[in-house]
Amino acid sequence: MNTHPAPEGLEVPIHASLGQPILLGGAPRGLAIVTGTVAAAVGLGLQQFIAGLGLWAAAHSLCVMAARRDPDFMAVLLRHLRHKGYWSC
Repeated sequence: MNTHPAPEGLEVPIHASLGQPILLGGAPRGLAIVTGTVAAAVGLGLQQFIAGLGLWAAAHSLCVMAARRDPDFMAVLLRHLRHKGYWSC
């Protein structure tokens, strides 16, 4: 905790958008685009429209719930997947 005030003229206001995650519909932008693309491929490509819509709704809802808990969950998940497990050889 900084108890000393900053010298006069050295404070710079930071816009709030620089510190907030980029979300699309409440989910991380990249993951929302991938989810929508896969659901569109299922719905249009395989002509399984209800299955594509259900897949999108379920995946997007999970992403929104995870982003509410931790907006950077995707970066954490990717970092976790890169590391080897303790018992792996």
